[in-house]
Amino acid sequence: MTRSRSPLVVLVAAGLILMLALGTRQGFGLFLQPMCSALGWGRETFSAAIALQNLVWGLAQPFTGMVADRFGAARVTAAGGLLYTIGLVMMAYSTTGPALDVSAGLLIGLGLSGASFGVVLGVVGRVVPRERRTAALGLVGAGGSIGQFVMLPYGQLLISQIGWFNALLLLAASAFLIVPLAAAFASKGAAAHNVAQQPIAAALREAGRHRGFWLATVSFAVCGFQTVFIMTHLPAYMVDRGSTAVEGMTALAVIGLANIAGSLGAGVLGDRYSKKHVLVWIYAIRAVAIAAFIAVPPSPAATLAFAVVLGLTWLGTVPLTNSLVAQIFGVQYLSTLFSIAFLGHQIGGFLGAWLGGYVFDATGSYFGVWMIAIVASVVAAIMCLPIDERPLARPVPA
Repeated sequence: MTRSRSPLVVLVAAGLILMLALGTRQGFGLFLQPMCSALGWGRETFSAAIALQNLVWGLAQPFTGMVADRFGAARVTAAGGLLYTIGLVMMAYSTTGPALDVSAGLLIGLGLSGASFGVVLGVVGRVVPRERRTAALGLVGAGGSIGQFVMLPYGQLLISQIGWFNALLLLAASAFLIVPLAAAFASKGAAAHNVAQQPIAAALREAGRHRGFWLATVSFAVCGFQTVFIMTHLPAYMVDRGSTAVEGMTALAVIGLANIAGSLGAGVLGDRYSKKHVLVWIYAIRAVAIAAFIAVPPSPAATLAFAVVLGLTWLGTVPLTNSLVAQIFGVQYLSTLFSIAFLGHQIGGFLGAWLGGYVFDATGSYFGVWMIAIVASVVAAIMCLPIDERPLARPVPA
């Protein structure tokens, strides 16, 4: 019989892990200007490393999800926290583009694949009742938003007081806390639920033939494109428009603060209404918010309004997509299947980070990327409409 920690302990640990992992990751844009200025890089050098991070994170996520589903999530999450810590330390010592690719790109990307959404939300999805699953996932997802709100000012303070190099070392020490927190996911017989049930190969074939699974995955890529582009380039974009780096950090922090309510709200709405319809509204609201932000003259009020509205939708797609996968396919291979969908998110994130730097270096402006983000949001909203949310009917074994 499987014995695990109480749901409350799992929820608290999961929220703290996402707070540390995602809060630190959301603040990488703060390092773009000081590192590029100190080391003589163009913005594409830094952007390429963050893009690689998102791609590695996405490509590794299905494999870490499979390992977590088969052998348990505790060791996978602890290993992810350790890789994350090593990557941050090496990032501080990176003086060339290839070194930054290895540290900020490869190692942190691998670390995030073990210590973030794919594995962590898979654990949460199994320990809470189905009727409260989306709300619980939204609650834990709010931990990532709290991390963004807390870690961004913390990171900016460190950079201003002790410089970007020492700031990265202290952030590495914070990330190491993920390792002991992962013990909350430990259980005896963690893999027992996978015995004598659906084989993983059958689960993968089933998802591969489901049209709605791929529609959700592709629309999730739009979310990754938008959030990673904004996370990486918004502080620099605001400086380009005459604001300060602190104002850019504040905007990202407000996005995180607003998304505490956004993640919780998405979870509650997803339990009460059609999950795909909530996703449609999220992508539609993002399109309007981005269009309004780049259309109006820059001002603190406009930036605050943009941050609040965008924050209400920021990570709301994550609990909704995770719960949608669980609703259709069940929870046995939830980490695996959601991780495949999350690969789509990270491919979008790769394009958002890299294309932002490339377009800026080529044209001196982010305007083209903002326009892509608007159009893609409309397309994602349309793609969510035909998703079939009904649970799959499987033959009962004799």
